[in-house]
Amino acid sequence: MGFALGPERLSRRFDHHVDACNGFARHAFEPSLRQGALYGPAGDRTEIQGHGVGECSSPDDSPPRFPRFGLLGHNPRVTQNDRVIVVMPAYNAANTLERIYNDVPKDVVDEIIVVDDCSKDNTAEIARRLPVTYIRHEKNTGYGGNQKTCYTEALKRGAGAVVMLHADYQYDGRMIGPAVHILKLGICDVVLGNRIRTRREALEGGMPPVKYLSNRGLTLLENLLSGQNLGEWHSGFRAYSRRVLETVPFMENSDNFVFDSQFLVQSVHFGFKIGDIPVPVRYFDEASSISIRASTRYAFHTLATFAQWYGHRVGVLNVPRFRRGGPAARPASQG
Repeated sequence: MGFALGPERLSRRFDHHVDACNGFARHAFEPSLRQGALYGPAGDRTEIQGHGVGECSSPDDSPPRFPRFGLLGHNPRVTQNDRVIVVMPAYNAANTLERIYNDVPKDVVDEIIVVDDCSKDNTAEIARRLPVTYIRHEKNTGYGGNQKTCYTEALKRGAGAVVMLHADYQYDGRMIGPAVHILKLGICDVVLGNRIRTRREALEGGMPPVKYLSNRGLTLLENLLSGQNLGEWHSGFRAYSRRVLETVPFMENSDNFVFDSQFLVQSVHFGFKIGDIPVPVRYFDEASSISIRASTRYAFHTLATFAQWYGHRVGVLNVPRFRRGGPAARPASQG
């Protein structure tokens, strides 16, 4: 007796789930053919928002690699910055990076940016042989610090929509299309991938029961405190419009795991519309996870963020992360 499914049955359930969502998107929106050039010049070395970057390279092929076929269609509202960029914060992702790259729908995405947070394995070797823009930190900056580089670089490269996807192959990259289309239509400004459509599906998919219970409890509390109704707050699949990234002062956020919670509270504070879509998830040995101790610290810092937000709103506190500023705000660290 247990929650695990056999590989074949799990694969069928997983593929059926994704095909259904993508099928809805294709039938709901009229397709049209789009082409987009991909990558900038190769081999530049740069310093991005205070984090030392030892390498920043991208393929120098000029023809477009990813033809844009009409799942998204053309939206006249998106003009100056119309590129769809996927960012992957990576740390010791050598065993999974190529697999998650293969999941990304090349008919939707203009560019993939992999930010390697000073991995100790051969993540760099894998990334360099893929047609991605590869950035390597000279020292480990933490999960939040990695995302600061991801978003800053995506904005510099003209992203109109940015999808953050963990490089550990836990989340299904094939759901990028529906998430981006929701942004393009203006239905939401932030779209999260929800791993927990039903309790049974999450547990049979391999989510540890303790993680499930803690996720449910903290998400319920966060929804009550924020006035939202999200399926979960702790997803490693997130899509943001450019306007969100230009408004939210994410450089003021922690360099640690609580960065994600802080970003969502900021998004609520600035009045952005947040929604979610079901995203199948995989649990296996290579998939990243944090310890019980780190999870407890994460929950404490998440609740502290809400306390700061409430204090800022009533004028008791003056918290920089809740002042408009976008990525130009000064770098912060471990707060």
